[in-house]
Amino acid sequence: MNTYQLLNIHMKGSRGLYAASWIAIAVSAFFSLLQPQIIRVVLDVGIGGEEWTGNPLVGRFIDSVGGSKGVKDLILPAAGLSVLLMALSGVFLYLKGRWSAAAAEDTARRMRDRLYSHLQNMDYEYHVKANTGDLIQRCTSDVETVRSFLATQAVEIGRGVFLVAMTASLMSSLNDPLTWVSMSVFPAIFGFGYVFFLRVKHVFGESDESEGRMSASLQENITGIRVVRAFARKDHEMAKFDENNRDFRDKTYRLIRLLAWYWSISDLLCFTQIGLVMSVGGLWAAQGRLSLGTAVVFFTYVGRLLWPVRQMGRILTEMGKSTVALRRIQEVLDTPPELKTGGFRGDVTGAVEFRGVGFRYGNERPVLRNLSFRVEPGEIVALLGATGSGKSTLAHLIPRLYDPSEGEIFIDGVPTTNWDQRHLRRQICIVLQEPFLFNRTVRDNVALAVPGADDEDVFASTEDSSLHEVIESFEDGYDTVVGEGGVTLSGGQKQRVALARTLIRNPRIIILDDSLSAVDAETDRCIRENLKKRFGGVTVFIIAHRAGTLKEADRILVLEDGCISQQGRHDELIALDGLYKRIWDIQSAEGEGVAS
Repeated sequence: MNTYQLLNIHMKGSRGLYAASWIAIAVSAFFSLLQPQIIRVVLDVGIGGEEWTGNPLVGRFIDSVGGSKGVKDLILPAAGLSVLLMALSGVFLYLKGRWSAAAAEDTARRMRDRLYSHLQNMDYEYHVKANTGDLIQRCTSDVETVRSFLATQAVEIGRGVFLVAMTASLMSSLNDPLTWVSMSVFPAIFGFGYVFFLRVKHVFGESDESEGRMSASLQENITGIRVVRAFARKDHEMAKFDENNRDFRDKTYRLIRLLAWYWSISDLLCFTQIGLVMSVGGLWAAQGRLSLGTAVVFFTYVGRLLWPVRQMGRILTEMGKSTVALRRIQEVLDTPPELKTGGFRGDVTGAVEFRGVGFRYGNERPVLRNLSFRVEPGEIVALLGATGSGKSTLAHLIPRLYDPSEGEIFIDGVPTTNWDQRHLRRQICIVLQEPFLFNRTVRDNVALAVPGADDEDVFASTEDSSLHEVIESFEDGYDTVVGEGGVTLSGGQKQRVALARTLIRNPRIIILDDSLSAVDAETDRCIRENLKKRFGGVTVFIIAHRAGTLKEADRILVLEDGCISQQGRHDELIALDGLYKRIWDIQSAEGEGVAS
């Protein structure tokens, strides 16, 4: 779709208001162009005493005002009428500004809402790969670019068109030859403006993308400032940001240089136009080929056209920026949302079955291969394997964050591809190793999963995650603001807040993706005991590297290179040679060494 079609789609709901602003600017331009005609009346009739040969409507005004009192008495009434016309022009100019601003703000609001809603419905993989800083810029800076263009510059295009059309018509009614002289340079001005528009659109695209990279660099460093400080990488990160900043500066300078060339050349062309009109019109007035009033009207009209034509550079710049911004916004909106393939909605009991499941990310090598196992409701299953063996991928397949590349997964005997994703995910909760907390209070972060949850539910969840006493020790208790990403909390405290946020949902399947790695062994044991008491019939998947956590599971699945190499209970697996026994022996030896 072209720029006009995209704007037309986004402006749905504000088109009437925007059309009214165009009508207002046309009326304003009409009244402003009548005012020079009054000057002509004053000069030719009121002062020069000539007989009026122009517009009959103006002739009747002259007769009604000066017919019985003398033409000199036209001066004051004409001056009053001139002021009235400019006042009317100002009123409609105000209405134009108000209506176009309201329409632009509504359009920008809808665009932001559409972007936010669309991003919420994108699949998990999109957000894994997306550049957060660039997405933020598209939702803020690019939308603001379009809003600014719609509020001011787009209407100015209409104003310029109306002024040129009406001025050409009025000048033609006065003197055709001088009209051609007055408009002779305009084709060159507009042709130069169009070439400039094509050029500036490309340059702004480069500048905008460079700004996106700079914003992404800034966002990453603010988010990861503790890592930067911990590894003393401040100078390196400052140099990297400086490189992105310089690139943005250089591309912006390039844009500014283009604007400087445009303003200079367009000013030269515009003042050449005025010089031609003044030279030819002045000569013809001196020769008596046209009246002094007519010459002054031409000088005034050409001067009035100068500003919108000079503004064409800014208009074309903003149009080029808006074209690029709309394209970047539309790239997000054109990305297909998560495919809704299932409609089954039922209560999950917790039975999970994998049948020949394989999975790969894109065209990469398989991460999981031919997985087959069944988990009964209420069973606790532990997953063990080396980094990259597919443990987290397996966990992500259960709530349909991804769908398997091969085979099928069943929840309560129903293929996951038949389940409604949102309904399924309401009953399955994942607690990640690196949880994200919002910059809100502890209470708000825990209650986030269940809007309207009361304090009793919050307290019960934090007690089961062994966090209640820790929160009570804070100065502000549950009203403690945790900071962006939970920066004011320790790693173990953040994990337990995330666990409490999961427990308050009372899910039927819980997946703990190494989510207790930052807590001590005693707290880990206490939490697991609390989970058994609270969720006796809930299916639990535990991904962990701590042998003490794994040994109490009903079943342990050992993953190696995407396949299940061993499965069974703790006492069964330590009796067999394999990865589990090796890890158990290593951790047991380490524990004895620490104890001694």
